[in-house]
Amino acid sequence: MTVPSRRAFLQLAAGLAGIAHASVEKSSWAASASPGAVAAAVYTRPSADSPVRVTVEWDNVIRVSRTYPSLLYVMTPLSKRGSPLRKPILSAIKELAADYVRFAPDGDYPHLGIAELAPPTANSTSWDFSYVDPMTEDAVKAFGGHPFILNFSTIPEWMFKTPKPVTYPANADQLFYKYEQGRELRDPTYREVAEYFARVVSWHVNGGFTDELGRWHASGHHYKVDYWEVLNEPNIEHRLSPQTYTGIYDAVVEAVRKVSPETKFIGVVSSFLPNTSTYFDYFLDPSHHKPGIPLDAVSFHFYPGAMDSSEPLEDLAFTYFAQADAFLWLVSWLDTMRRRLSPETRLMADEVGTGVARNDGPQWQPAYASIPASYWNFSAALYAYVFAGLAIQGVDLATASMLPAYPGQFPDIALIDWQTGRPNARYFALKLIRERFLPGDRIVQASADSGYVLAQGFVSPGGERKLLIVNKSQQDFQISLPEAVGGKLEIIDLATGSNPARVVMVDTSTFKLGGFGVVALTLAK
Repeated sequence: MTVPSRRAFLQLAAGLAGIAHASVEKSSWAASASPGAVAAAVYTRPSADSPVRVTVEWDNVIRVSRTYPSLLYVMTPLSKRGSPLRKPILSAIKELAADYVRFAPDGDYPHLGIAELAPPTANSTSWDFSYVDPMTEDAVKAFGGHPFILNFSTIPEWMFKTPKPVTYPANADQLFYKYEQGRELRDPTYREVAEYFARVVSWHVNGGFTDELGRWHASGHHYKVDYWEVLNEPNIEHRLSPQTYTGIYDAVVEAVRKVSPETKFIGVVSSFLPNTSTYFDYFLDPSHHKPGIPLDAVSFHFYPGAMDSSEPLEDLAFTYFAQADAFLWLVSWLDTMRRRLSPETRLMADEVGTGVARNDGPQWQPAYASIPASYWNFSAALYAYVFAGLAIQGVDLATASMLPAYPGQFPDIALIDWQTGRPNARYFALKLIRERFLPGDRIVQASADSGYVLAQGFVSPGGERKLLIVNKSQQDFQISLPEAVGGKLEIIDLATGSNPARVVMVDTSTFKLGGFGVVALTLAK
């Protein structure tokens, strides 16, 4: 996960939305008046002198939603048995009950992310899942039978050409930022990498695997791996070219399909859309792949910011929501490319978070002590806003990043408190969206007459009418919607803080939308 510089994203907010608009076909996002209040509206200070009027066209269906709200679960020492955070982490996953949780062992802890830390010799191999297995078993149990994404993304460093062998800590709990080195694989056919990942998959799917020396390693696991994601942010991790990454993808997919034929695959795994446009353009072209290689899905990440945590939250809101609009225009551009080159390929936003400082290691820890409690509500509102935009565009996944997170490991994207284990506002907003706005709902046209308020309508297959309402400001608003009378509000805002949604029954035609509010309104039947 990589957060772009502030300048890079401010440039996006200022210009890329317009560029994308001019260069892509008119999409459902462009045609919708909903989340696209765009940057200009955000830069005017809000006024609460009169209620914000919300209008919904319940018969004007934009599309049927296919977007799953989910979370990123990164396996770190905080997840291991004996850790005080293990139970809260697993409880948060279980209670969310989300489909397609992205489960990613962390390459910053080599023992947790790499199962073969040394190359095989004539007489021995170094295969070792003893650190990984207990946490994986706990995770799969917490998933409760829901489909999930597995991403062992780190290639063992001994497979790369480096000036000298890459060392790693003997302590499995030690954070290590320097493991990934080298840019050129020692095996240019990619077979070595492919066979490594096929054995990792076989360990989890087929009860074990046969190693390089012909010896069987038994695991006893027979998990169903619904999606295997090939590497992570390859333009940053080893700075692989689109051609090299595509070659690795094809080789890995070919090898993994032999041991797990039902598994689907996710490619590209982009760190930052503008920096990886050539990846998508190259990767989505079937002519660049071996015959028969499936392009099931491509994924990308969104982290607005890299701004100092001392910046006033009001200013963060102005810039971050503009950045979100620019990002959603870029997704529209990517969708146009996908429809042109590989229309059956799915789009997945499998990391969505916010940043308030650069995450360059433990030396940044003091900065996080100053993160205000209201930040979590602001970040929750931004996730809800992005979720609505992705749903309108038909993106299949909107994954909140991440669990767990803590000083030295991106604490500003935490979903639970790394000291107490209590879920924060980001988690509760995600949970509210996952429970109320489901794939299969009809997304209908809705609008608000303020650029600070998002209103998006949904109708369940059974006819239940719902609204997702998001406040992009820390200021309270009154919402005017006569048909809300008799409805139920479930609210996450500055007043609830990092607590579960409070429930309010609506008895008038107006109701309060609190600062950075994320509201699910279910209308009376």
